[in-house]
Amino acid sequence: MQTVGFVGVGKIGMPLSENLIKSGFRVLGYRRGSLAEFEKIGGVPAKSPADIGAQTDIVFSCVPVTEAMNEVVNGPNGLIHSARPGQIIVELGSHPVPDKQKHVATLAQKGAIYLDGEVSGTPGMAAARKAVIYLAGDAAACKTIEPVVKGFADLCLYLGPFGSATNVKLINNMLVAINIAAAAEAVALGIKAGVDLDLMIKAIANGSGGSTQFGIRASWMAERRFKPVQGSPALLSHYFEKIEGLADSSGSATPLFDRATEVFQRCGELGLAEENDCAIMVEVINSIQRPKK
Repeated sequence: MQTVGFVGVGKIGMPLSENLIKSGFRVLGYRRGSLAEFEKIGGVPAKSPADIGAQTDIVFSCVPVTEAMNEVVNGPNGLIHSARPGQIIVELGSHPVPDKQKHVATLAQKGAIYLDGEVSGTPGMAAARKAVIYLAGDAAACKTIEPVVKGFADLCLYLGPFGSATNVKLINNMLVAINIAAAAEAVALGIKAGVDLDLMIKAIANGSGGSTQFGIRASWMAERRFKPVQGSPALLSHYFEKIEGLADSSGSATPLFDRATEVFQRCGELGLAEENDCAIMVEVINSIQRPKK
């Protein structure tokens, strides 16, 4: 049985780890908080990232903030202390490319390979193996870990040089924001127009106007079902500054995204962004008065 390491068994890391366990891997995991739930699904708790690195040749990390990523790699109990030739480490969390990339050379000094990874999908999609895994960096290393990635997701894509996975994730999340705002606008219009919402959603989801986000959240919007939270507006908004930075550096106009960010900003102003799923955006749209002509 192959042992795989996973640092950051949280909202995304937990279902990915569970899928690995179901696929026959022994998963050694670590997080700052309790590992009780991880143990319940069959995971083996570790004392630190360095402890994981000492026992595994392939390590996935999925942490939410850059400071945590730096701690995982370079902290007192970081992966740098157990890194060795042939080891492959993948950061699946979303962080600025320069912040991710600086760990490449550091770990390379120990012979380890550091890859840029991203997860496209909600925790529910991850649990159902429907999240898409993006990989970038050393092509041979990405090929080596592909069978392991297939243990927790059905689709794994190699996107090229280091940083490509992060940039594609940002572009993806730009579309997520636009599509959620558009879905909320469509459902809000359906509500006020008095159409049969169930039939409307079925018609659109199977027609030319549907989208992944519409398929996931339109029914929640119609039912005013905003919990449990699969992804909050606040969490999605966390990507907006990075998306704007990518657009600035490439000189690309983003008029639709710019308008969507205004709607998400209004969500925050209404105090709805933190504790609700993005389906709450239908209420944000409903709070906007149509200009009189």
